[in-house]
Amino acid sequence: EAGHAIVGYLMPEHDPIHKVTIIPRGRALGVTFFLPDGDRISENRLKLEGDIATLYAGRLAEELIYGSDKITTGASNDIRVATQYARAMVMQWGFSDRLGPLFYETDESGYGKPKDISDQTARIIDEEVKAIIDRNYAKAKQTLHDNEDILHAMKDALMKYETINSPQIK
Repeated sequence: EAGHAIVGYLMPEHDPIHKVTIIPRGRALGVTFFLPDGDRISENRLKLEGDIATLYAGRLAEELIYGSDKITTGASNDIRVATQYARAMVMQWGFSDRLGPLFYETDESGYGKPKDISDQTARIIDEEVKAIIDRNYAKAKQTLHDNEDILHAMKDALMKYETINSPQIK
């Protein structure tokens, strides 16, 4: 959770952090709560990419603290959501420079090959989604590496207090 909090705090246009807890909530082992400043009708590319970087930050923090052999399955939902965001950026919202502002319809599940497109276009969609993920994964990794001292301090605070709020995070 410390990784999510640090990267989310440092990403431009990211929603502010309300609190972070390692107390389990439902299927989550902990939660980082971000609350927007106000109502939002649409998102821009910078905000979406910051969200993707933040989603990967928990997994990256595990790797940084415990090593690559100790990464857990805890980030599975974060990976799913980040991939959905990146795919929507390419297929629905026109955030692909290579494909432009086009809409690519998929089956009802939202997964699989888009309807009525060529294999070449499907391959480009996959490449563009992967590029968005790779760029933001690297951004989150660099952010955590640059702030490793803060990561360890926040980890220690969460282990001691279990929940920390916005003023404490700042």
